Amino acid sequence: MFHSVLLLLAAPAAEAVQWAQLSIEQRVIIRVPMMKKGKAPARVVPQARDDWREKKGPRCIALKSIRGAAIVVAEGVDLILADNHRYRARLERGCRSAGFYSGFYVEPDDDGSLCSGRDELQARSGPSCAIDSFRRLVEAEPDE
Repeated sequence: MFHSVLLLLAAPAAEAVQWAQLSIEQRVIIRVPMMKKGKAPARVVPQARDDWREKKGPRCIALKSIRGAAIVVAEGVDLILADNHRYRARLERGCRSAGFYSGFYVEPDDDGSLCSGRDELQARSGPSCAIDSFRRLVEAEPDE
């Protein structure tokens, strides 16, 4: 979000009027913590399982509902929501989730959502990856 302010500097009548422009940048960044296996409260993580089945997911997820994240696959980051639902943010081609183990940041858009095809995850270590798609995760049945 940028704001521009135009300033008029007062000068004696004999001198020319001076104009100056000042730009102010306001930036909000949200840090998403990583859940450690066996360390997260039971009310946050449905079950400490690594076997999930992917289903079709939404285009966007409300940022205020994200409570944490986990790395389960090499090309995605699992987002754990306040209502215990879990979504996998599939990363753009060539982007590996290993860089996100220490957590990541997201820069919110005006709509308050994190969207595939628009937003990216910024690793605390520096690199960033665009979100290719979201997949809804459901627990795999024991016989699958």
